Amino acid sequence: MDAYVYHNPTKLIFGRGKLEALKTEIPTYGKRVLLVYGGGSIKRNGIYDRTMECLKEIDAEVFELAGVEPNPRLSTVHRGVEICKQKKIDFLLAVGGGSVIDATKAIAVGARSEGDVWDIISKKAEATDALPLGTVLTLAATGSEMNAGSVITNWETKEKLGWGSPLVYPKFSILDPVHTFTVPRDQTVYGIVDMMSHVLENYFSHSPNVPLLERMSESLLITVMETAPKLLEDLENYEYRETMMLCGTMALNGMLSQGMIGDWGTHRIEHAVSAVYDIPHGGGLAIIFPNWIRYALDVTTPKMKQLAVRVFGVDPAGKTDRQVAEEGIDRLRQFWSSIGAPSRLADYGIDDSNLDLMAQKAADTGTVGRFKPLNLEDIRAILKMSL
Repeated sequence: MDAYVYHNPTKLIFGRGKLEALKTEIPTYGKRVLLVYGGGSIKRNGIYDRTMECLKEIDAEVFELAGVEPNPRLSTVHRGVEICKQKKIDFLLAVGGGSVIDATKAIAVGARSEGDVWDIISKKAEATDALPLGTVLTLAATGSEMNAGSVITNWETKEKLGWGSPLVYPKFSILDPVHTFTVPRDQTVYGIVDMMSHVLENYFSHSPNVPLLERMSESLLITVMETAPKLLEDLENYEYRETMMLCGTMALNGMLSQGMIGDWGTHRIEHAVSAVYDIPHGGGLAIIFPNWIRYALDVTTPKMKQLAVRVFGVDPAGKTDRQVAEEGIDRLRQFWSSIGAPSRLADYGIDDSNLDLMAQKAADTGTVGRFKPLNLEDIRAILKMSL
């Protein structure tokens, strides 16, 4: 293993009816609360009203930022920062999925920064302080509820950048599987792909002697694949939603990356695609990830062979390592297609007209990926495979 330090300060509050914990958690931080949420689904499904009731009981003064986009935009973050500074906000409460939480993290550092928060997101400046934040998760996908990462899109410059800071670990995250009952089928599918991709990104690692971490990762993938078809046939099943919610959190809360440095090139490529076309993140990953593995088979074969046998049930008898790996890639693609994930950029109406632009956006910050470093031409080739 690589040497590492693991510290995750987020308090996870998991289970049915746990929204009431807002009444004991928030008063520690103050009375003036900015409630951040997305397109209004929390008002339709009743989570908004229940949250407001809890906040009313502790006499919180509540301000609101609604309309956070699925790929959260810098302009929305700027609005939130302005509210925080004008209204002297004490605490940020994100009620939603990863996009809402990511935007809230950016608002948290922006509210305590003299300069433009984009300088922090684009790594031209470092966050030195942040407002405290908590989350009420409504979508199992990104793991943002228990990590220090965030992804923000600057629509004007067509940049979608991942960033992070220990300052933006949520103080607490409330995970009630009931809150995910009304997530539509397609969004549930994207969440499944996203959490599996987080595991895969980390799994493709050159870190030595990581058998436990590999087995933990494989176990999570198997659990998701066993649960997904049943969940998609019964979207309000508590046990299936509970399992998927925990898998999404565990996939990216640092547990699987202790001493194991992953690749993350596929995420960089997808960010470039959705920065230009604003497609769902999980959909983009479903398209690109198998193509990255196949393109990089010169280095991915040993890991993919292991996955193929242990997770996808490929029989290696009489086959070369590469053949086993390729069959594993096929089975990954087949699984994602079987649950309704897209397999080609054409599924979103994307052709080769912006191929060079997307490749350049991905390569703007230099070499992409660690397990298989990619240059501009490599990225372009993967995108072409994905059309």
